Amino acid sequence: MSLSSYQQKLAEIAVAIGVNLQPGQKLVINAPAECMEFARAVAKAAFEHGAGDVSVKYSDEQVARMRYDHASTETLTKVPAWHIDRLKTMVDDGDAVISIHAEDPDIMAGVDAEKVKAAAVAFSKAAMPFHDAIINNRIRWCVIAVPTVGWAKKVFPNLSDADAVSALWDAIIKASRVDNNNPVACWHAHNDTFNAKSDFLNSHQFKAFHYKSANGTDLKVGMPDNYIFTGGSEAAEDGVVFFPNIPTEEVFSAPHKDKVNGTLVSSHPLVYNGQLIDGFSFTFKDGHVTDFHADIGEDALKSLVASTEGSDQLGEIALVPYHSPISEMNILFYNTLFDENASCHFALGSAYPTCIKGGTEMDENALKSAGLNVSATHVDFMVGTEDLSITGIMADGTEIPVFQNGDWSI
Repeated sequence: MSLSSYQQKLAEIAVAIGVNLQPGQKLVINAPAECMEFARAVAKAAFEHGAGDVSVKYSDEQVARMRYDHASTETLTKVPAWHIDRLKTMVDDGDAVISIHAEDPDIMAGVDAEKVKAAAVAFSKAAMPFHDAIINNRIRWCVIAVPTVGWAKKVFPNLSDADAVSALWDAIIKASRVDNNNPVACWHAHNDTFNAKSDFLNSHQFKAFHYKSANGTDLKVGMPDNYIFTGGSEAAEDGVVFFPNIPTEEVFSAPHKDKVNGTLVSSHPLVYNGQLIDGFSFTFKDGHVTDFHADIGEDALKSLVASTEGSDQLGEIALVPYHSPISEMNILFYNTLFDENASCHFALGSAYPTCIKGGTEMDENALKSAGLNVSATHVDFMVGTEDLSITGIMADGTEIPVFQNGDWSI
């Protein structure tokens, strides 16, 4: 099968499985300018699927870099009213949203971290209603990725531009399960494995998980009462099932924001607002980050931890076997969508209200009282290693191995 055929299949999967577009529904596509050709393939698939309309919002990371270099902080922190109106309209109209994530990991190297932080905080606050709609599944959304030259060259620095892009396409096609005759059936079968793991974790209602690894990770993560682990597909507020991430290998929930203690060491680099952070670790006490370090990008890490209320606490706990299909490619993608699905991970910032019984009916105060973090930030980072052990601790103190040597033991 030709590359263009695989690209079209990926576009069709994003529409049919990712957001599960319904007849007459509108679709919004967020895409980097370099991904224009693929955005058109998604639009074509959407119209063939019965979309009422399709609109595309393009971004240009080269121009974004110019703005950080030349525009004032005052300018960068002023979010236009039309932008907020656009997000509100998308939610009010029940649009589906497909976002193509293909960031050059080095695009913001050398940019003033305080400028980046200020702009990110301003945007997060202004877009909070849209953020709430996403984390509560009030609209259906999906994140996918396709190669750009900058990203591909970061992943495959020794290849030519064209060969690097081709190699990254090969990896994305395999990870996204479109390299077979019936990818839709493949995704449904994959979803069954998430359900089995989630059912086990939810039935046991562990009080805490203890993480240990030879790299220095030694962390106890308390869990809220009535937590819900989920993975793969989710049900939106309208009852329609969708896949928020393609690809995905994770089973995830929300930890208790105030019951995290110990040391947590990263296993993969993180690209945050275009800035690379690597070799980093956190110390937690009673849920808050009390100390942190990064070999590369410590200023960017500092801006993340201090970016918004709740950005110094955990909002997501995600379990991914070390020997997952993406991990076994032995590729460092420098892209959270892929790297988080090659490794157990956490997220600083907001918890998904869907991760606790009745959470979508709770207001902000009720969520906090139940132990869930509420924040305008949500940033995943990877901690999985080949020797990682995770022990589930029951209310009576009984310990059950959940992960041993980096993989599921249940």
